[in-house]
Amino acid sequence: MPIPRQRLHRTVFLAAAVYNIAWGCYALLDPQWVFRVADMAAQNHPQIFMTLGMVLGLYGVLYLDVALRPASGFLIAAVGLAGKILGPLGWLWLWSTDQWPFESGVILVTNDVIWWFPFTLYLRDAWPLWLAEMRGMRNATGTADATEPGS
Repeated sequence: MPIPRQRLHRTVFLAAAVYNIAWGCYALLDPQWVFRVADMAAQNHPQIFMTLGMVLGLYGVLYLDVALRPASGFLIAAVGLAGKILGPLGWLWLWSTDQWPFESGVILVTNDVIWWFPFTLYLRDAWPLWLAEMRGMRNATGTADATEPGS
């Protein structure tokens, strides 16, 4: 069953997949780039940033799955949006405690902020299908649906 704005959602998640995979690969090849751009000291352990790149690249693979099967990607997109909200909150703490300079926030715009609206719109459109699927799974296991009388 298609979801509203399915073509838009496919395009958004394909773009997110390509972006995350590319970002992840670049972080593996040049794990000091953010520190250079933000005029910060180079990391003593660049493997930490390389690991972040690996994780973001793997998110890209998951976003590709949402692009291919938009009616089934609710949880992946919800986890993705949670990361795109929690990441900037973590950066805000680093900046407000003078651990990272304001310039380091350059990564927030393309990694997080630009995706908030399209991910939220997708979650709104995919919610009814996900909810129906969850109710169907409960009913299939013999568990009473909360919307049924007497449950």
